[in-house]
This record gives sequence, structure tokens and C-alpha cells, in this order.
Amino acid sequence: MTTTTPLSYGTPETPRVAVRGEARLEVDPEIARVGITVSARGTDRRGALDHLTRRNNQVLDLVRSYGDAVEELETGAFSITPQLADKGRHERVRAYHGRVYLTATLADFGALGELSTRLADLELTSVDGPWWALRPDSPAHREARQEAVREAVKRAREYAQALGAELAAIVELADIGAENAPLPPPAASMRAAAPGYGGAAEQPPALDLEPRRQTVYAHVNARFTMTRPAL
Repeated sequence: MTTTTPLSYGTPETPRVAVRGEARLEVDPEIARVGITVSARGTDRRGALDHLTRRNNQVLDLVRSYGDAVEELETGAFSITPQLADKGRHERVRAYHGRVYLTATLADFGALGELSTRLADLELTSVDGPWWALRPDSPAHREARQEAVREAVKRAREYAQALGAELAAIVELADIGAENAPLPPPAASMRAAAPGYGGAAEQPPALDLEPRRQTVYAHVNARFTMTRPAL
């Protein structure tokens, strides 16, 4: 028994037309992420760890105080590094540097500016971001894919009509990518470092951060059969 592979091309009676459908949407972001780096330094390891633990707890308490405005709070990495003296043959440790890296994800952009400035006002704490994004299950992705399919049908119909024919059926629809592609550019980020001597007693004014519009792309390949052209 032999199996036959369907031809990838049409016949004079049932020609095929292959097209590419594309969509590009500009939508408002749904979430924003900020990176937080907590630092500490001490002449001995225990002292550096104590300072780092205290400052890390301050950051955690502050971020958690915003409740539902913060969707996620994650610790990315922790490090404690000895710094050797510049001169001498012996491995003499001059100081210890400690760092904790955290990421906070917010959906409430009204709280974003205030939280960012309050974090930057903490002792030896730096803030990077915001990085605007859409959620993986955002309706914008579905809308872009559907728009790409409609564009493919429209383009195929225009080709068929140019030959005096009509579309008959769809043979194949291949999803070759529909996702939020752009990376956050440096111009869209904010970096603020707190002074080493600690934050001011008065709460700093909140930053006015404007959300960056997100671009959603979708691309599909489609094949259709059409009626016999009137050539």
C-alpha cells in the first residue's frame, strides 16, 4: 500500500493562491516592572549581612504596603563579595559588598511613580525601569492574530479577483508568530540611586511616569483554492 503526498500546488481547475497576512497594533501597556537593587558594605562579613538584611526588609515592607497595586514581588539574586586590599601578597579582605536584586510588577500605574521615588529614597537602594509590557494572555495578542487572518483573506481575494476568479476554500493557515516583540529601549527607562546616608524624613514627590505604548505583531501564512480564472 502506497500513500500519496498531496501536491503543494494547484491545478488549472482548482488553482491555489498563497499569501501572508500581517497585523501591527499599538496598545496601552498592562503592567510595568521595576528592578530594585539593595546594597550594603561592611568591614566584616557579618556586619555587611546585617545591613543588607535590614535594608532588604525595608524594601520588602515598603513594596508590600501597596497591596494589590503590586502583582508580583520576586527576589532575583543575592550576592556577598569580599573586596581584597589593593596591595600586599596576602589575601587580606578590606571590606564585604552585599547586594540583593528584586523585581516588582505593578498594574496600578498611579502607584508606580510614588513607589519608585520612595524606593530610591531608601538607603543604598537603586531603582531601574520602568519596563512596560502586556500580559502573556492579553486580548491584544488575540486581536492581532485575528486581524492578520482577515488581512490574509482580503489579500487572497484581491489576487483572485484580479484573475476574474473567486476564493473557494482555505487549504492551510500557518501561524508563524504573533507576540509582543519589542525590547524596552534605554530611553524608556528610569534609573534612580539613593544616597548612601539614608532617605530624607519627608516623603519625596512622586515621579510622573507616562506609560509607553506597546506594539503587537502577528503574521500568518495562508493558502486558498479559487475558482478557475477567466483568462
